[in-house]
Amino acid sequence: MTNKHGDFIWYELMTSDADAAGDFYGKVVGWTSTKADQAEMDYRFFSSGDGSNNDDGVGGYMALTPEMCAGGARPSWVGYIAVDDVDASVASITAAGGALFMPATDLDGVGRMAMVADPQGAPFYVMKGSSDEASHSFAALEPKLGHCAWNELMTADPEAAKAFYGALFGWTKEGEMDMGPLGKYEFLQASGGRFALGAVMPKMPEMPVSLWTYYFRVANIDRAAETIEANGGTILAEPTEIPGGEYSLNAMDPQGAAFGLVGPRI
Repeated sequence: MTNKHGDFIWYELMTSDADAAGDFYGKVVGWTSTKADQAEMDYRFFSSGDGSNNDDGVGGYMALTPEMCAGGARPSWVGYIAVDDVDASVASITAAGGALFMPATDLDGVGRMAMVADPQGAPFYVMKGSSDEASHSFAALEPKLGHCAWNELMTADPEAAKAFYGALFGWTKEGEMDMGPLGKYEFLQASGGRFALGAVMPKMPEMPVSLWTYYFRVANIDRAAETIEANGGTILAEPTEIPGGEYSLNAMDPQGAAFGLVGPRI
């Protein structure tokens, strides 16, 4: 599948301890870690190790610098979304009330990118890669062990968020699930209705900010939950059955970055 404007193409963990994070996610998700060949920074890759050709790259991770922390950065996962024109997208985002955290920057051999936030404050990157090679970080069309399976936005204003992302990326709503007092869980389709990419829901009152949560696929949800707790992580929401018969959970890694998992109960 060729990636199009508005597709998730990469996931990045910013953490206070890169060595510990690599070890933790290796045990929980089964990822292998490698260092990027970049002299200017210590950037590392997570790979699924599923044996497939050219599509086992899932995301990257890096240690937060003192300058990042001084600017308010904290351990977190951030998604990258493909765009046709980074500068035009940044202009549209800021004009719509979003924020610019990192101006458009070129990274040799990688592409052009900028870190932004939607009008409710949820951060993400926009990026135009330097090659036409498709990313499979988000397993959009079929389940892939170790890859992202779902992108979930918890936001202070779901209606405004849907309008913002719809105008920017062509995303559309396709169905919803009533969560009672928690509000509606609304499913999102990629541009042209090509596939389900995730969902939007109201953020909980105790959440200080709106944010994206990314769910990575594991082989056994209960074993993954046990591994999280055995290695210093925290379960925020126990495994819960989701449509289709699988289970999802929410957790926090030992450095404080929130993430999700999805998989079967075996």
